[in-house]
Amino acid sequence: MDPALKGLRPELLWKHFDEIRKVPRCSKNEKMAVEYVMSVAKRLKLEYKLDKAGNIVVRKPASKGKEKAPIVVLQGHLDMVCEKNKETKFDFTKDAIQLRKEGNYLYARGTTLGADNGIGVACALAVLEDKALVHGPIEAIFTIDEETGLTGAFALGKDMLKGRYLLNLDSEEDGAIYVGCAGGGETEIHMDIARTKAEGKAYKLVLSGLKGGHSGVDILLGRANALKMLGRMLYKGHQAGNFHLAEIIGGDKHNAIPREAEAVIVLEKADRKLMKALEDEFKAIMFEFRSIEPTMKYTAMAVDLPKKMMKGKDTRCIIELIMALPHGVYRMSPDIKDLVETSTNLSKIRTENEFYAQLASRSSSKTQLEALRDHIEAIASLSGADAVRNDAYPGWLPNLNSKTLAVLKECAHEVWGKEAEIKAIHAGLETGIIGEKYPGMDMASIGPQIENPHSPDERVKVDTVEGFYKMVSLALKKLC
Repeated sequence: MDPALKGLRPELLWKHFDEIRKVPRCSKNEKMAVEYVMSVAKRLKLEYKLDKAGNIVVRKPASKGKEKAPIVVLQGHLDMVCEKNKETKFDFTKDAIQLRKEGNYLYARGTTLGADNGIGVACALAVLEDKALVHGPIEAIFTIDEETGLTGAFALGKDMLKGRYLLNLDSEEDGAIYVGCAGGGETEIHMDIARTKAEGKAYKLVLSGLKGGHSGVDILLGRANALKMLGRMLYKGHQAGNFHLAEIIGGDKHNAIPREAEAVIVLEKADRKLMKALEDEFKAIMFEFRSIEPTMKYTAMAVDLPKKMMKGKDTRCIIELIMALPHGVYRMSPDIKDLVETSTNLSKIRTENEFYAQLASRSSSKTQLEALRDHIEAIASLSGADAVRNDAYPGWLPNLNSKTLAVLKECAHEVWGKEAEIKAIHAGLETGIIGEKYPGMDMASIGPQIENPHSPDERVKVDTVEGFYKMVSLALKKLC
């Protein structure tokens, strides 16, 4: 076991997390993670089944005398968001996550930790192995490709689950029980770019050192989006002097707020006024975000002249489009205090062959989600671009009369020693899709304290993991 994990409890859970961290499991590359789950099922002599998508369910028989109890489903996803700091040398296709423990927190070294949803997966595997637990029949379902559009849940075979009580293990707040989530959908913007031979001097502008984070959970924190900030700087620069864009690039995952962005611009000749306008706008941004983004950094350096640059009209159009596209909170919930109802994340921009932008929108209101996507489509249309909407995924409507919720509330008093907070989350959970596929599924979601998911600052509060496992174990006992 990794030295950072030695002595941590529950030992079975951390043992499985230690094995999971060694397995490549970026979204759409979960084959080895599925194989690990199969190896555990085989070792424990438990029945398992795969569907065509690659989701796997493992079934554990009831404890002696509990055979007639209802089946309880434990659910988590095998994939993780693979983000790293630019200077970190790490290959997510083969390297094991390197751990470090600081006080009561576990981190990775320069990469995402994969506690989302590695802790939940490790919890379910520990339950399958733990012989001391009292429980009815258990189905542990491990889905694939949750982070890039919930595609594993969408493709989940309708014959995979028999149970109708479900504990989702993918929440990230200790002391809270989640009973609802946002739906969402992506919009992709495409626009042709006219290029001409580059002439003059070229500069690379780099904005880095931002916090980023989860585009749903962290959107309320007001963190800066590197693409929006760089677009703002380019807009001011273009007002001060003429330049052509050669490229602009930033962002990676649809559900991660962009932490870095860069552009290459071409000037006819050195223009101090233009470069000062860029610098001054960065200073203004730094002042505005001084308490939120203290490590934000901007550099401008001369680089070799590229072969091509965008024509002036397209340069102006792209800069104005980036300025106009929305990012952040769009509407707060009128019913639940401090809950974001609707938001969007300008998640990615590329300009290799065309201008391409991706926006990931979320809402617990289906009509608000569509209104926001209409807004984005209208902006794209005004710029002469095409907007393509990907299929939306459903939200999960709270059921405050849920038996699963009632049992977890009882468990909270015994394990946490306090009343649980009942919440909905501004993020997509697979529960919305599973609930549609399996009508009548009675669901709730819990998890340990996981902070800054989807970024290299991801960390899990170690002592909350033991409480999380006790909650799951006690709930299984009370539901049988």
